[in-house]
Amino acid sequence: MISTHLATRLREAGLRWRPAAGDRFVIPQPELDGEVFTLSEMTIEAHEYPTGTVLGFNGTTEWALDSVDKEDALWLPREDQLRELLGGTFVSLGVQDGADDGAGRRYAVRVRTTQGPERTFTASSAADAYAGALLALVEHAVGASPQG
Repeated sequence: MISTHLATRLREAGLRWRPAAGDRFVIPQPELDGEVFTLSEMTIEAHEYPTGTVLGFNGTTEWALDSVDKEDALWLPREDQLRELLGGTFVSLGVQDGADDGAGRRYAVRVRTTQGPERTFTASSAADAYAGALLALVEHAVGASPQG
């Protein structure tokens, strides 16, 4: 699962979410810190209205919540979703062993870019490496400058 920091940066860069069964999300509010929700036909459903998408909580699982606007939720894309979003730019996923420098295992995602040679993005999880690559591509596509 990607970090909420990367998920926030992806959303701010312009990545849009169309909620579907199996999607995971958080609601960035202190009282829900650490709670990860999953869209499911049985417990949490996305309801489309002319005014926007609402995530409805059914039954007793999330008894304290009735519904939340999609804009108030933060999507945590899965590895397969991130890889799909990379599309034809995706080249490979590899593992780098950093035992000799104390960094531990790192995952490396290589992508093709329109602005030059292939680029590699590394992180401590495969999901974060995919997210880092996607973030760079989205920021480049919308003309945003990369942030920290």
